[in-house]
Amino acid sequence: MKLIAASAQFTGTTGQNTVELANDADPFQLSLAGVDRIDLNFPKFTDGRAFSQAFLLRRRLGFKGEIRATGDVLVDQLAQMERSGFDVAVLRADQDMAVAQRVLAAYPGYGVGKYQGDAVDIQPHFITATTA
Repeated sequence: MKLIAASAQFTGTTGQNTVELANDADPFQLSLAGVDRIDLNFPKFTDGRAFSQAFLLRRRLGFKGEIRATGDVLVDQLAQMERSGFDVAVLRADQDMAVAQRVLAAYPGYGVGKYQGDAVDIQPHFITATTA
């Protein structure tokens, strides 16, 4: 997962076809044609609707582009964000980048060779084509 400090967040045009999806919007109502990036907002850290949106976009709608977490993003949420389908997290201004990197490194089981499936890679590493 790529991490971006809040101070480094660029709010202008990025050259990507970006959609900002409100956290109360239904992802199934979104046309994904030509969309490269979807920004999902956490208005406060206790509002987890963007987790569900990211999961739906990845698993049910098959979105292959970038899903970016914005808003009240805390380092405590990063492992779950990665498992839910987020590629990028823009950290809240008071969050330490070094701590965020340590948090992600502390959960290597969710990456390559993982023991559990997630929104991106459904099957755990011990399931092979012959056992599936």
